[in-house]
Amino acid sequence: MQYATLSYAIRRALIAAGLIALPAMAVAQESPQTKPQDNATTLDRIEVTGSNISRGDMETASPVQVVTRAEIDRTGKASIAEYLQTLTSDGAGSIPKSFGNGFAGGGAAISLRGLGAGSTLVLLNGRRMAPFGLADDGQKVFTDLSTIPMDAVERVEVLKDGASAIYGSDAIAGVVNIILRKEYTGSTVRMSYGVSGEGDGQQAKASITHGFGKLADDGYNVFFNVEGSQTDEIQVADRADRKWIGTGDIRRWGYDITSQFLAGYIAPGGASASSSPLGNVRGPGGVYQSLGGAADCAKFSSLAPDPNNGCVWEAGRFRSLTPEEKYVTVFGRGTFMLSDNFEAYVEAGYSKKNTTFIDTPSGVSGAWGYPGGPVNASSGPGAVVLGPDHPDNPFPGQRPNLRYSAWDVGPRVTRNENRFSRFLAGIKGTLGGWDVDVAYLHSQTSLRNERDGFLHYDRVREALTQGTNPGGYWRLGAQAGKNSQALYDYISPQIHADAETKLDLFDIKGSRSLFDLPGGAFGVALGAEYRRQTVELTPQSYTDQGQIIGLGYSSYAGKQEVAAAYVEAVAPVLESLELSGAVRYDSYKDGDSATTPKVGIKWSPLEQLSLRGTYAEGFRAPNPAESGKGGLAAFTTARDPVRCPGGTPAPGANPSDCAAPVAVITSPNPALKPEQSKSYTVGLVFEPTTTTTITLDGWKIVRSDEINQETTAAAIAAGRVVRGDDLLGGVAGTGTLLAAQAAYVNSNQTTVQGVDLDVRQSFELGEYGKLGLDLQWSHVSKFEREESDGHTIEFVGTHGNCDATNCIGTPKNRINLGATWEYGRMSLSGVANYVAGIRNVFDDSETCDAPVGCRLPSFTTFDLSGRWKAVDGIEVFGSIQNLADRIAPLDAFTYGAINYNPMHSSGAIGRYFTVGVKYTF
Repeated sequence: MQYATLSYAIRRALIAAGLIALPAMAVAQESPQTKPQDNATTLDRIEVTGSNISRGDMETASPVQVVTRAEIDRTGKASIAEYLQTLTSDGAGSIPKSFGNGFAGGGAAISLRGLGAGSTLVLLNGRRMAPFGLADDGQKVFTDLSTIPMDAVERVEVLKDGASAIYGSDAIAGVVNIILRKEYTGSTVRMSYGVSGEGDGQQAKASITHGFGKLADDGYNVFFNVEGSQTDEIQVADRADRKWIGTGDIRRWGYDITSQFLAGYIAPGGASASSSPLGNVRGPGGVYQSLGGAADCAKFSSLAPDPNNGCVWEAGRFRSLTPEEKYVTVFGRGTFMLSDNFEAYVEAGYSKKNTTFIDTPSGVSGAWGYPGGPVNASSGPGAVVLGPDHPDNPFPGQRPNLRYSAWDVGPRVTRNENRFSRFLAGIKGTLGGWDVDVAYLHSQTSLRNERDGFLHYDRVREALTQGTNPGGYWRLGAQAGKNSQALYDYISPQIHADAETKLDLFDIKGSRSLFDLPGGAFGVALGAEYRRQTVELTPQSYTDQGQIIGLGYSSYAGKQEVAAAYVEAVAPVLESLELSGAVRYDSYKDGDSATTPKVGIKWSPLEQLSLRGTYAEGFRAPNPAESGKGGLAAFTTARDPVRCPGGTPAPGANPSDCAAPVAVITSPNPALKPEQSKSYTVGLVFEPTTTTTITLDGWKIVRSDEINQETTAAAIAAGRVVRGDDLLGGVAGTGTLLAAQAAYVNSNQTTVQGVDLDVRQSFELGEYGKLGLDLQWSHVSKFEREESDGHTIEFVGTHGNCDATNCIGTPKNRINLGATWEYGRMSLSGVANYVAGIRNVFDDSETCDAPVGCRLPSFTTFDLSGRWKAVDGIEVFGSIQNLADRIAPLDAFTYGAINYNPMHSSGAIGRYFTVGVKYTF
C-alpha cells in the first residue's frame, strides 16, 4: 500500500470509529433499560498530557516526559524558561533571554526537535496562551515562557511524539504542558539571592503563596501567588579575563582581523574597510584610510593595532552578555463546589516584565531592507559619504565613502515592557456518567519596544554632507566633542514599536467509560473548541521607509478564527494490549481545513515490559506574519559563493566572506499552502524492578509544504542580491555580499528523526537515606531539508540551520545525568548537562568554514544544589551552577552571542551561586 493511501485509510477508519462511538454513547445516556455504564469499570483519575481520558497508568502509547517540581529545583534555574531549555529534546530555534538583539528580544521559548518555537505548542494547565507580541525571526509566532510564575509550577509534562489531535493539530513538534497548582492551603514565603562568581549578575527574587479553604470540607479553595524578581545586567566586557568570552578580538586564537565581532580594520591594499570610531574614508584610487592616527585611536581602543592603520575595536566593549530584567507575576485560582457533582473554577494571571539590552553603537553604512526593497548605504548612489565641505573631509571638494561607528552617539539600547494577562472560568463535573469540563479563556499581551542610539539614514546623510540640520555638520572621531545635543537628537531619535495579541477560546470536553473489555474499561472522550487569535505589530519608527540604519523591518496584522472538534478512544482489548485513537477536525475561517488522526498501541507481553508506538498527522495554516499584511527584513549568516567558492576565500577576499552577515528581505506570500506533518514513534518501557524504569523511543517527524523563508543560499544563487563596490580584480558582481531578496515559500519537506532514552533508578540506603539516579539522552540521526528544487540539505552535526534563531546548530547528542541523595532533613543533588560538538559548517555539504579549527567541541557543565529543613516549616536551599566554572567553547559563527554558542550560556556567565529560604506556615 502506498504511503498516502495508508494515511487516508487510517484517517477514514478513525472517522468511522468516532461515528460509531457517537450513537453508542447516546444510547448509553438516553436509554434507561440498557445502562452499560453501570457495569463499566470506573477509571482511575490520572490525567496524562496528550489525552482527555483518565487512566491508571502514566505510561501511555505516547512518550511523555514528566518533570517534577523537585527536578526543576535541583538545577538552580531561576525561571521555567531556563530550565526547559536544558531539556535534551530542545534544539535549534530555541529563544534564550540572552538573545536581546533579536526580533523577539525579551521573550523566551523552547523549540522541540529543533523545528522552531512556532511548531511547539505550549500550554498552561492544558490550555493555550496568547502569543508573545514579537514574532521570532519576524515570522514565527510563539508562546513566551517568561510570563509563567516559577513558584506556582507543580510539574511539566512534555508530549514528545509530535502533533496533537487533542490540543491542536499545529503542535507539529510536540506539546509542553506547564501545570500549576490546582489547590493550596496555608502560606509560603520564599526568598532567594543569586550572584555570579565574578560578583555580578545579582538576582533578588521573592514570592508569597497563600491559600485558604478546603474543597472537601468547606466547599471552596482560593489561593494566589505573587512573585517578583530583579536581575542585573552582565556586560560582555565584564568577562574580559574569560578568554574569548569577554572580547570580540579573537586574533590570538588564530582568527583573522576580519572576524564578525571585530571592527575598524582596513583590508590589505585598502580596497575595503569596516566601521571605525575615528572613521575610515575612501580616497582617490579607491583606497581607504583612517581619519586619525595611532594616538587618536588610543583614546578609543587598547587593542593590538591594525597593520593597515585602521582603528580596531571590539563589539564586546558595549554589548550585554545577559540583559537587565525586572518582573512581577500574579496568579490566582479559586475552586467552588456547586453541588455534589459540579464545581466551578476561576484562574487569573498577570505579568509585567521589563528588559533592557545594550548593543554596539550603530555604524553609518551597510545594507538593510524594508517593504520597498533593499537599501545600500555602503556603495552606489545611496552610500553614506562626507560632503565636499565637511570640516573633517581630508579630500576637500570630493565625496568619499565613509565607514564610521557612532561611539559619540552611544550604544544602541533596546527596552521592552511586556504585559501579559490571562483569565479562565469554567465548570467541571459529572453528568449522566460523563466527566464534563466547559470553559472560557481570554488571554492577551501588550508590548512596547523602545530603542535609543539608532541612526536615521536621511538625517545622517544630511548632517554629513550639508550641515543645514539643527546641529550643523556632524563632527567625527576625535572631533566629536564639538557636536551639540541638538545634533544627536536630530540624527538619533528615539524609536518604538507596539505589539498586541489576543486569544479568546471556548471549549467543552467530556469523557467516560462505556463498557468493559478484557483489559479494562473502554474509554471515550469528545471535545470541541472555538478560538480567535489576533496579532498586530506596528513597525519600528521609520523602518517602513527604510530609514533606520542597519535595523530590519518587521510588521504584521491579522486574525485567525478556528473551530475544532475531536473524538478520542482508549480500548484495553486485552490485559496486555491497549489501542488508542483520536481524530480532530480543524476549520479555519479563511477556508483552510484539515482532518488529523492519531493512533497508538501499547502491548505488554510481560508485566515488566511494554512496547508502544504512535502515528499522528499535523496541520498548520500560515500565520498573519507569513501570509497577511506586513513583511520582514532581517539578518543572517551565509557563505558568499562568489568571494568564498567551496569554503575557501578567493584571491583578494577575506575569511569573513565565508561567514558573511547578510540582510535578508522577505515578503508575505498570500499563496502559501498550509504545512502538514506526519509523526511516528516506536519504543518500549522496561521496569525490571520496582525501583528501575527504562524508556527508549525512536521518533520521526516529516513536515511537508514547510513554511519558511526561502533559504539565503537559494536567493544568492538566483542572483537576487545587493553587493558592495569593493570588486575582486575589478570584476563586476564580486563586491562584498550585503543583502538578499527572498520570500516565504512552501519548501518540499523537512525530516527529523532520532532516539530518546530515559533511565531512572532509586536505591534505598537504609540508615543512610535514599539515592535517585536519572539519565535523559536525545540522539538526532537526521535533520534533512528538501528544497522545492529537489536538492537536500543535512544539518545534523553542523552549525545549521542558520535560517533559524541564533544559528546554534544541530548537535547529534544531548545528555542530562542527575543524582539526588536524600538523608533525613537534607538532600543533595547534582546534574550534568552534555551537548555534543558540531562541525563548523552550515550544512553537511559544506567544507570547513573556520579559519582555525573545523569543529566546535562538546561542552559539559555540572550543577549542584542542596536543601535542608532546619526546623518544621523552614527550609534553606542553595545551588551552584557550572560548579567547575567551565568556559564555553569558542564559536565565531553564531550570531546569537559573541564568540560562544547560546546553548553554552552558563559557560559564558561562569560559576553562579544562589541561596534562599522558604518559610511555610
